Amino acid sequence: MTQIDIGIDSESRLKTAEGLKKLLADSYTLYLQSHNFHWNVQGQHFRDLHLMFEEHYTELATAVDEIAERIRTLDVAAPGTFQEFARLSAVKEVDGVPCSSEMVDILTKGHEQVVKTAREVLKLAQAADDESSAALISDRMRIHEKTAWMLRTLQK
Repeated sequence: MTQIDIGIDSESRLKTAEGLKKLLADSYTLYLQSHNFHWNVQGQHFRDLHLMFEEHYTELATAVDEIAERIRTLDVAAPGTFQEFARLSAVKEVDGVPCSSEMVDILTKGHEQVVKTAREVLKLAQAADDESSAALISDRMRIHEKTAWMLRTLQK
């Protein structure tokens, strides 16, 4: 394959890609949590939460692919194992099956964590003048901020 020449220096590409790896790991961990909670939610609001969690993990499945492909576009290998995701992710896995209200709280915090990770990675992309990565990251932030807001309304 020919050498990459997209107007971003190698060091900046690597820094942005390393940040995107963290965003990918956070997103994938949140995907797994959302899917787990979709399968295991119980209680009075089962149907609403079951469907909402499905919407979340479906959206996240597309997101992880887009983030991984952006990492590859920057000519860096994307992480793809549980071990790598666990090492890179700031979203931590949950033991057992929490009650539905705890699920909502855990997912709210997970989406908020993804936003915080995205904010850090956005700075790297902007410093590199990497508009494509910045646009992707900004889009992810907006989606996670809105999802966290919607989840927070269930806690009142």
